[in-house]
Amino acid sequence: MVERLEWFLELGGMKKDIVLLVISGIALVVSIFDLWSLPFEPAWVAIVLCGVPIILEACIGLITKFDIKADVLVSIALVAAVIIGEDFAAGEVAFIMQLGALLEEMTVSKARAGIEKLVRLTPQTARVLRGGKEELIEASHVQVGDILRVIPGETIPVDGVILSGQTSVNQAVMTGESLPVDKKAGDTVASGTVNQFGAFTMEAKKVGEDSSIQRMIRLVQSADAGKAKIVGIADRWATWIVVAALSAAAATWFVTGEIIRSVTILVVFCPCALVLATPTAIMAGIGNVTKHGFLVREGDALERLAGVSKIAFDKTGTLTYGMPQVTAVWAAGAAIGKEQLYRLAAAAEASSEHPLGKAVVRGFQQLYGTTLPRAEQFHMIVGSGVTACIEGKKVCAGNESLMEASGIVLSKEAKDRAEKHIAQGSTVIYIAVDSAFAGFLALTDTVRRESAAMMQDLTRLGVQPVLLTGDNENAAKAIASQLGIQDVHAQCLPEDKLRHIRDYQNRQERICMIGDGINDAPSLKQSDVGIAMGGIGSDIAIDAADIVLVDDEVKELPHLVALSKRMMFTIKCNLTFSMTLNFIAVALAMFGILNPVVGALVHNAGSVIVIVNSAFLLKWNYNS
Repeated sequence: MVERLEWFLELGGMKKDIVLLVISGIALVVSIFDLWSLPFEPAWVAIVLCGVPIILEACIGLITKFDIKADVLVSIALVAAVIIGEDFAAGEVAFIMQLGALLEEMTVSKARAGIEKLVRLTPQTARVLRGGKEELIEASHVQVGDILRVIPGETIPVDGVILSGQTSVNQAVMTGESLPVDKKAGDTVASGTVNQFGAFTMEAKKVGEDSSIQRMIRLVQSADAGKAKIVGIADRWATWIVVAALSAAAATWFVTGEIIRSVTILVVFCPCALVLATPTAIMAGIGNVTKHGFLVREGDALERLAGVSKIAFDKTGTLTYGMPQVTAVWAAGAAIGKEQLYRLAAAAEASSEHPLGKAVVRGFQQLYGTTLPRAEQFHMIVGSGVTACIEGKKVCAGNESLMEASGIVLSKEAKDRAEKHIAQGSTVIYIAVDSAFAGFLALTDTVRRESAAMMQDLTRLGVQPVLLTGDNENAAKAIASQLGIQDVHAQCLPEDKLRHIRDYQNRQERICMIGDGINDAPSLKQSDVGIAMGGIGSDIAIDAADIVLVDDEVKELPHLVALSKRMMFTIKCNLTFSMTLNFIAVALAMFGILNPVVGALVHNAGSVIVIVNSAFLLKWNYNS
C-alpha cells in the first residue's frame, strides 16, 4: 500500500509539480480577490493539489521510518486551519511549501551515467594464442598465464607483461597523460589502455575483477557511495520545530482557551521561509556561475565548495594545455642552423602518427608557415622514433636509444643541455643528419596563461592548491614551481589520487578536485566537490563531477569559490531573518494580535524577502 502511494506521488515528476503549482497559484489569486463566483472556496484547489501530497508524505515518513520532517508541522497546521474554516491560510501555506520543495528539487541532479560509460570502456574480446593458433574469446574468459596477442589500435584486455614486440601505449585512461608511453619486452601493460602502433604478445597477470579497469570501476562506485548528501536545514531541525510549535500552541490554548490563537501559532510556525532560505540562494548562485561558464550538476555543490580548504588539480589539460609544444631548438654546429634543423625534423615527422611528431610539425608551421619538403623512405621505429630521406639527406629523429642503434654518438655538451630540459619535465627528440648528430628539439606541455593569476586569487580566498598528476616527478615539480604550488604528488595512478584525497579528508580537511581525464573520475567522486573540465574532459570525468567548467577557462575558478562563500553568507542571513520573523510572529499570535490569515500573509511576506535577498546573488561579481 505504502509503495503504491509513493509511486503515485512520484508519478509525473517535476513537470506535474509545476502544473499543480500554477493551477494552485491561480486558485489562490481568485480566492483572495474574489474574481469569480464559484460553488466552492477556490483555495480548496491549492489545499487538494498542494496540501494533500504534503500530508501523505508526512504520514508515509512517520509510518515507515518515524521520520519527523518539516512536512509534519505543515500537515498539522493545514488540518487545524481547515477545521476552523481558514481555508485561504491553509491553501497559502500548502502552496508556499510546495514551491520551496520544487525549488529544492530543481537544484538537485540525479543523473549518474559515468559508471555505465566506464563499464563500456572495458574490453570485450581478447586474442589468445593456444596451440600455435590465435583464438578470439571474450575478455572475461581470459585466465592468468594465458598468452595474448594485441594488435595496433586495440584496447589491452587484461593486465600483463609484454613477452615480445615493441609498441607505444596510450595510458590516458589510467594516468591522464596524453603522450603515449613506449613499451618493450618485460614492461607491464594495464587493461583499458590502448595499443597504438606495434603488435606484441603478452602474458596475462591480472584478469577479471582484478584488472586495472575493473578496479577503477569499483573505485568510482565506492567513492560515490561514501559521499554524504546534505540534509535540508528545515528537515534537520524539524523535530525541534514540531515540538516547539505544538508546545506553544497547546500552552496558548490552555491559558487563553482560544483555539484560533493556537491555529495561528501553527500557521506562522510553518518553516516556509526556512525551507526557501537555502534553495533560493543556491538557485541564484547557480544562475550566477552559469554566466561564468560553469554547469552545476549537484544542487548542494556550491554549499560544499564554500567550506573547502584545499583544491587538488590534475596537471595535464587542467593547469596546462594538454598538448606538447616545441619550447627549445638546439643545433650542435654551424653547418645546420636552428631553422634548418627544425625544418628537417618536421619534414621527417610529417608522416608520423605519434603525438610528439604531430607537435613538431604543428610548431614549425605555426612559426614559419612554409611548406615542408616531402619525406621519402619514411620508416617508423616503434618506441624509438622515425627515419626518412629529406631532400637527399638521411634524417633520424627520436630518442637516445635510436641514436645508439644508428651508431650516432652524442657529445657531452648535447647530453648536458638535453638533461637540463629533461629535468624541467621536457621530452627531447634527438636529430641526426647523414649519420652525424645535428641537435635536438625539446617539447613541453605549457602552462595555461591564466593559471598563475588564478592560483594567487585562490590563495587570497584562503584555499591552498595541491597538484595530483600522473606525470613524472620532474615535469610535476617544474609546473608547480611556475605556479607556486607547494603540495605536489607525482606519478599518481587513479588509486593513488583517490588515496591522497582520502588522506586529506581523514585529516578533517575539505578538498575539491579538478580534473579532466577518466583517471580522475574516482577522485572527482570522492572529493567533497568534483569539478571537471568540460571542453577537453572525458564524458566519464564530467559525469563523475558535481560541477563542469564548460569552456575550460580556469581563470573563472576564483569567482566560483568566492561566489560559493558569498552564497553561504546569504543563506545564513536568510536563516537568521526567517527564524527571527517566526518567533516574533508566534509572540504576536500568542497575544491575539495576529489571526490565521494575517499571520500567514506576514509569515509568507518573510518568504518573499528571503527570495529577494537571494536574488541579489544573480548579479554578484568577484573582484580580486
